[in-house]
Amino acid sequence: MELLEKLLEDQKLAMKAREKLRLNVIRGLRSEIKNAEIARKQPLTEEEALSVLQRELKKRKEALADYERSGRSSLLQELKEEMEIISAYLPPQLSEEEIKEMAQKAIAGLGATSKKEMGKVMGVLMPQVKGKADGAIVRKIVEDLLK
Repeated sequence: MELLEKLLEDQKLAMKAREKLRLNVIRGLRSEIKNAEIARKQPLTEEEALSVLQRELKKRKEALADYERSGRSSLLQELKEEMEIISAYLPPQLSEEEIKEMAQKAIAGLGATSKKEMGKVMGVLMPQVKGKADGAIVRKIVEDLLK
């Protein structure tokens, strides 16, 4: 089932079950996808829609740190639940070990030996892990391997 269809179906189920938080999150996600379609002036591909969801998840991860610092435990719990809901629509994330293996193959394939070649390695690696790993984690692993 396509992501947009799944979101619509889950929205209907959340309405029937009166799951207010899930319903609000799904509506927000559908709205963000629709806004992206309007900005592009054409429907999004499945991959582009997933990148919108990843962007929304990333926003919440960044807000999580702010909520923790300010001690807003009630909002913190709600934010964590929202992140779980969004994560359910994303493909499974790669483990650090899997990313490390892929990075080592990319480094070996390019013959990279220094941090100066990090851009080349990232250029090869990021399309392989797109949607499956956070870019910051990938960057950190590649940096460590090129030291």
